[in-house]
Parts: sequence; structure tokens; C-alpha cells
Amino acid sequence: MSEFRTGRSSDPFAELLAQTNKHRAEHECWAFPFGDGPGLTRLVTSLQARRILELGTAIGYTACCLAAASDSVRVDTIEQDPLHVALARESVARFGFAGRIQVVQSSFDAALRRLAPEYDLIFFDGYEPELAELETIARLLLPGGALVTANMNLGSANSALHGFLDDPTRWRDGPTLSAPGTRVSISTRKDNS
Repeated sequence: MSEFRTGRSSDPFAELLAQTNKHRAEHECWAFPFGDGPGLTRLVTSLQARRILELGTAIGYTACCLAAASDSVRVDTIEQDPLHVALARESVARFGFAGRIQVVQSSFDAALRRLAPEYDLIFFDGYEPELAELETIARLLLPGGALVTANMNLGSANSALHGFLDDPTRWRDGPTLSAPGTRVSISTRKDNS
């Protein structure tokens, strides 16, 4: 597995990361920020991803990190909590990404049923993933696309989930990120079947 670690680079969205932590503490909600935003930016740059789907917006930290990789990146980010959606839209506008990040208020299930297979990279960071969700999400990736799955260390990630991501007929290992419990898998499919 190749390494893709953050090193000591600065985070241009550190203020938003701090706001996310403050919001979570004050509201006792599940808006846990991802631990390697700069690594996500570099990953998107290295993979030259242009269309990105994020599942789990919180207040917009990682959506901004993903969009910062290039002016040609477009992010669709899904969040169910109405307060988080409002805060994320404010964050996106404040950092100048309103034209490139679409914050959608929806459950993951409802959003996944409506989306087309057009994504170069999908970032799942809503909670611990379930196998059925990852199977659905995988169908939305373009051939050769990357699936970034966070929260694989929450304790109950089962062997079927790991088996799905270990299947060499579907995936190869991608670069690693420094956030614990995160896995990057690159689709080995040649078509959208």
C-alpha cells in the first residue's frame, strides 16, 4: 500500500475544523470531523478526481477540503440534519465554494436511490458503513474511481464488510490517509456493471 500522509502541511480550513469540534461539544451531536482534511485534498489532487460524492457533511469541513484540490472539482455532499445543512451552506459560501459544492439535505438511502453513476471519488464519513450501503455506493463510482471509507475502526465493522473491500475483482488498495479507521479502495472495474 502506498503512503499518502499529511506530514506537517498546514490546513487552510483549520478554523472550520475547530468550529466543527466546538459545535459538536456544544450540541452533543455526531458532527465528528474527519482527521485528515489536508490528506483528502492531496488525494483528490493525485487521483485527478473531478466529481465527488460525500456522505456525511457535518458543517462542511471535508467538503471544503475536497473542493480545494482543484477549481474543476464538483462536490455533492449529503447531510440529513437540517442545522448541519444550514451551517455547511454558510461554510461553503464563506470559503468561496458555493458554485462547486452542493449541500443536499437527505438521508443517505434516499439520496443514493436518486444518484447516477458519475463519481470519480466517493467519501463515506457518516457513521460506520454497512455492507449493503457500500455495495450501493460502489455502483455510483465510475470505473477506476476511489472509495474512501472512514469509521472502519468503530468496533463492529464485520468481516463481510472487509471482505467486500478486499475483493481483488472489485478493488485494489489505494493510498493511505493518516485518519485512523480510513480505507481508500480503487475500483478495478472496467465498466459500470
